[in-house]
Amino acid sequence: MIIRKSAGELDKMRRSGRILAATIDRVLAAVEPGMTTLDLDRIAAAYIREQGATPSFLGYKGFPASICASLNSEIVHGIPSRDRVVREGDVLSLDFGAIWEGFHSDSAVTVFVGAPPSDDAKRLVETTQAALDAAIAVIRPGGRLSDIGHAIEQVAIAQGIGVVREYGGHGIGRAMHEDPFIQNWGSAGRGPEMKPGLVIAVEPMLNLGGDETRQLEDGWTVVTADGSLSAHFEHTIAVTPDGHEVLTAR
Repeated sequence: MIIRKSAGELDKMRRSGRILAATIDRVLAAVEPGMTTLDLDRIAAAYIREQGATPSFLGYKGFPASICASLNSEIVHGIPSRDRVVREGDVLSLDFGAIWEGFHSDSAVTVFVGAPPSDDAKRLVETTQAALDAAIAVIRPGGRLSDIGHAIEQVAIAQGIGVVREYGGHGIGRAMHEDPFIQNWGSAGRGPEMKPGLVIAVEPMLNLGGDETRQLEDGWTVVTADGSLSAHFEHTIAVTPDGHEVLTAR
């Protein structure tokens, strides 16, 4: 069931989104070669709690950390560890979640540690960001949910980049994952109509190679099946009477 949010609930989600946006800025400012992904997790967790919020991911279905930190061919759900050292040229995808007064926000970003390792890696990250921007642009009352995935896929196709099909976006509110599921591919003009009060997390995941994935033995980390690089961007977005509002905008 799709749950539309009241004005009061949206206010809480705005606050949650602002906390998360500031957390991302704090963590990105700290990224440098030689750090571990656990270092980044601790920075995020501390800042979220300083703002009076709670990390969404910690303990979610047993997840052992406050953020997801995925490197290079890892698509999503990488577990921060003191053994994972970030190095010059790494493609680092970071996924964050926060809860403020019972309401979640969710946002992700992919960055390079130092300089991009190749022109193709730079193209991948820029295309994934562009895919998210294109998806956000079609969010409005009267649109259909499949418009989002169609916009993402068209950007990826133009660059010859693979779209992850097994994972996608979702509704968000009192629960981190609510209906509807939002796929990152497909035809436009299908599915439920977008209406004011709908809040969704839109998150293109694109691969430099093919779209197939596999999960590692840790039960969480999802990687590209062909070992190619992957990138991931995400925002939490509310449908408003006159369009949309990006609640996790930075």
